[in-house]
Amino acid sequence: MSESVATARHPGRLVAWLAFVLALALLSYGARLADTETPDDLAYRYSSSVAALIQYGLMLGILLLIARGLSWREVFALRRPARWGRAIGLAVLALVAIYAAALVYEQALSLFGDFDPTEEQGLVPDGWDSSRAGAFIAFFVVVTFIAPTVEELTYRGLGLSLLLPYGTVLAVVATGALFGLAHGLVVGLPILTVFGIVVGWLRVRTNSIYPSIVLHAAFNGIALLASVSGAA
Repeated sequence: MSESVATARHPGRLVAWLAFVLALALLSYGARLADTETPDDLAYRYSSSVAALIQYGLMLGILLLIARGLSWREVFALRRPARWGRAIGLAVLALVAIYAAALVYEQALSLFGDFDPTEEQGLVPDGWDSSRAGAFIAFFVVVTFIAPTVEELTYRGLGLSLLLPYGTVLAVVATGALFGLAHGLVVGLPILTVFGIVVGWLRVRTNSIYPSIVLHAAFNGIALLASVSGAA
């Protein structure tokens, strides 16, 4: 990583980034407090994909504005890992760790009642509807490719780079927690935070954003495919 990003502090940019991600969290929790009901067929509506594309486009624009004047390659970690084989191996290990943590968390939740973090978010459909395959494919592309890319650039890209001068552990934990908060969940917050921390660890170990995007995309894609196949 370049000297300007790896060691220099950019407090103004950091404050702007924190304001941005905290605003995302407030909007998410505000929508939840307003008791906005998520449609059961969200994944089968073209409007869902269009709205998501607009949202992620705006997010990316704000990120680029905050990072203006810095090397985007460095601040977003847009560089290949030193060894792709090792990076993929670490990504698989990280994915297994996330699933293991999710399993333990769900078992713990079952002791207190019928809580389902997946159902809380409401993005995963209950089954397959072949008559609306086109809309689902559009939703799958957005959730599996667009969302992970922009979210990783937000948290493990710009956010992690701006926080690294204050300490690696702080950067990984803080971006993981803020990533979890941005989803506006209560029951699902702990596992989303764990997800963010594990992916942050992967980003630090590989010194590249690409393995994090691959892991995030795989996680989202597997969840969607499992839901429509009836395996979820």
